Amino acid sequence: MEVRFAAGSVAKANDHAAELVSLAPDVLVANSSPAVAALQQRTRTIPIVFAQVVDPVSAGFVENLARPGGNITGFVSLDYAFGAKWLQMLKEIAPRVSRVGVLRDPTTSGAAGQLGAIQGAASSLRVELTTLDVREPALIDRGMTLLAREPNGGLIVLANPTATVHLNLIVALAARHQLPAIYPYRYFARAGGLISYGVDNLDLYRRAAGYVDRILKGGKPADLPVQNPTKFELAINAKTAKALGLEVPTALFARADELIE
Repeated sequence: MEVRFAAGSVAKANDHAAELVSLAPDVLVANSSPAVAALQQRTRTIPIVFAQVVDPVSAGFVENLARPGGNITGFVSLDYAFGAKWLQMLKEIAPRVSRVGVLRDPTTSGAAGQLGAIQGAASSLRVELTTLDVREPALIDRGMTLLAREPNGGLIVLANPTATVHLNLIVALAARHQLPAIYPYRYFARAGGLISYGVDNLDLYRRAAGYVDRILKGGKPADLPVQNPTKFELAINAKTAKALGLEVPTALFARADELIE
């Protein structure tokens, strides 16, 4: 029995997918939409289990969540309702924010859904939104610099592999421009980001391992439903909050899974 793992950005995924498929493993595990897409182009027979995909239906990986219908199944990393929660939490920790840049990769399948949820909450929270492109360092720098030229700006970073690739740049620019920002994964907060709220990625991989075990024992991806996340984590970087002149509200502090000093 053999299991192979595909991960990373579009370039990395494309580089490794052909090699992995040529090894003819019993199961392939992928951790992003680019990785799944690259593998899907090269095999419709080797089982693929994903652990971090936002919208596998719109991406064309599965027919529907209950009955995937092909050689791919796995675990969704995000509910679109997160978009509204991100905006609410950003306003909770930085009440003066009235202009929010949404840092996204418009080419990813989940970008529109995440943005739509934020837009749905923006009017009631009296926030003006603008979209920023995360695909290239120069675009990130230009977008965040323009956002910071006017007062009361804030930032929401959507969940996508490209944002993770540029993690350090995004966090550094947010600090330089004094922009309160909320991120989709805990490791952004640990790297100096103000606050993060998202799925417990370790839990996703544990559950994915369970699907791999079932497939190795004869199960078929087509019969294993795609599952939504069940565990979430909130992290707050108290040091960054202090540097931004923000006081973490008691209610938000009480909900945090990790407070980074």
